[in-house]
Amino acid sequence: MKKIVSYIILTMLLMTIGMTMTGCGGSDTSGGGKESAYTDALAVLTTVVGTYTGDDLFAMYGGDQANAVMDAPGKFDISKTEELELTLGLPPEQAERVDDAASIVHLMNANTFTGAAYHLKDGTDKEDFAQSFKTYTLGRQWICGQPDTLLVLDVDGSYVITAYGEAATIELFKNNALSALAGAQVMVESPVM
Repeated sequence: MKKIVSYIILTMLLMTIGMTMTGCGGSDTSGGGKESAYTDALAVLTTVVGTYTGDDLFAMYGGDQANAVMDAPGKFDISKTEELELTLGLPPEQAERVDDAASIVHLMNANTFTGAAYHLKDGTDKEDFAQSFKTYTLGRQWICGQPDTLLVLDVDGSYVITAYGEAATIELFKNNALSALAGAQVMVESPVM
């Protein structure tokens, strides 16, 4: 019963956030001057997580180690560049191109699912960012199993989502993100070998 009430409250909160975010936004990192529908990276991931049904939602935590949030996405302190790399797989050379981040990680095994949303600084090439993430992820040494798939999404020209994990979990995340996020499209989807 407690879980049902929690889901109802979360759903109402997400609906409220969705209604208040219409027309809000930051700058477009592609230089097109388009306003984003999302206030920050946390709002991007919260929107995606809000589309999961109770059976599909996995145990997760969000945010960096000092500010971890259970069962929800969390804001990630971008000054923690080593943690961005170790926890989220952000290539070290890309950390200086990010001005906002949020994350969700599978509670039992990060290789089952690790995802992050980033707001890129003005002038950052999204394609270069996506390819850098792909190259870095494919070159990593994995402990406790290897993820099946990596994914990079462009969200309305302002945010980029990166994720890797088990194939079915990534597929569900991708479908939820594409249906929930304004202007979302796949930039990279690749098996991890």
